[in-house]
Amino acid sequence: MSEGPAENQRRRLRFRSWHRGTREADLMLGRFADAHLALFSPDQLDRYAALLEKSDPELYDWITDRAPVPPPFDTDVFRLLKNFEFHDTTS
Repeated sequence: MSEGPAENQRRRLRFRSWHRGTREADLMLGRFADAHLALFSPDQLDRYAALLEKSDPELYDWITDRAPVPPPFDTDVFRLLKNFEFHDTTS
């Protein structure tokens, strides 16, 4: 059975989230992707893909309020990312 377009996009986005270039970004975005991508609508997947086009320092500054989030990126998906508990609470 073949996967649909949304499942293919989820798989690509999960890979991109876990392979950003820095371990910190990998952990932050990878954990977020693992927690949320399965429930995202196709439109939310597109909004998350747009966020992944931004640089790690840019995303970090937005998440930590060091820089304002440009209106096109201040979406439901960004707010989920900003409020996501990145720490592993199982240890």
